[in-house]
Amino acid sequence: MDFLNAFVALSNFVLIPATAYGSQLALGALGVTLIYGILRFSNFAHGDTMAFGAMVTILVTWLFQAMGLSIYPLPTALLALPFGIAGTALMMLATDRWVYRFYREQKAKPIILVMVSLGVMFILNGVVRVIIGPGEQNFNDGARFIMRAKDFKVMTGLKEGLAFKSSQGITIVVTVIAVIALFWFLNRTRTGKSMRAYSDNEDLALLSGINPEKVVRVTWILAAILATTAGVLYGLDKAFKPFTYFQLLLPIFAAAIVGGLGNPLGAIAGGYIIAFSEVTLTYAWKKVAVYVLPESLKPDGLVQLLSTDYKFAVSFAILVVVLIFKPYGLFRGKAV
Repeated sequence: MDFLNAFVALSNFVLIPATAYGSQLALGALGVTLIYGILRFSNFAHGDTMAFGAMVTILVTWLFQAMGLSIYPLPTALLALPFGIAGTALMMLATDRWVYRFYREQKAKPIILVMVSLGVMFILNGVVRVIIGPGEQNFNDGARFIMRAKDFKVMTGLKEGLAFKSSQGITIVVTVIAVIALFWFLNRTRTGKSMRAYSDNEDLALLSGINPEKVVRVTWILAAILATTAGVLYGLDKAFKPFTYFQLLLPIFAAAIVGGLGNPLGAIAGGYIIAFSEVTLTYAWKKVAVYVLPESLKPDGLVQLLSTDYKFAVSFAILVVVLIFKPYGLFRGKAV
């Protein structure tokens, strides 16, 4: 029985939160790795693109709420998500046309495009703060829990109750659907195959008649879908705050690099590796230890390796180690 209580406590505070967080990082890292693999530069504006997409979705959500539209028990934000994706895609296509295309035509080095993306990042950050404000916005109006701790205790008779939030369940389900759809698109459609060919060998792809501008447009649209979805899911699970998405850039890039930049499968694996590393190293293990250790070995302290304040330091440490010892990533992407 103590083992079951320990497992429930572990699920509550490590397994479920890390899986949901890893899903959000995986979607963000997929957007980063697509842009890197096809457009050949690291897009530092991706975190604020997520914030922009989430902002548009929130504004449409508020509009729907004012009109009385609802899909309860699901959050109204899921109804507004396609509009957020459309707004973000238009923004990214406009940015490419007015900013990135010039440097692409000039055959600018990747570092130049990275610096340009930094400028785009600061502009997007300012636009989001001006429109929706710098403060925290809670926009999840759906049912809060799939399983409540109290109900679980009654059902099982255990001391520990399993609390499974609706936002966590939605995150996991939406991520699975998005990943399956993306891999189907890349492997089964003509456009997806063109993108893969362009990523593998740009010159050979151009000689075979692939339209590079179409590949670029589709890449930005896919990145908009992934960024907006990740941003909305993160906001539903935690809360929306523009600066938080700027901070997310570090674990997202860490996930993409750990998995292998330019490798979609690696981005997914990297997202979960970073998420589980952050959560396990900053979790206070006392509650689990009390159940599984004998009385004489039960700890008095929290048994916490790192404070939650150092969560992003875990991502940074993993990123540095991977860059030193395995710069191509676990799934052999492109070198950074």
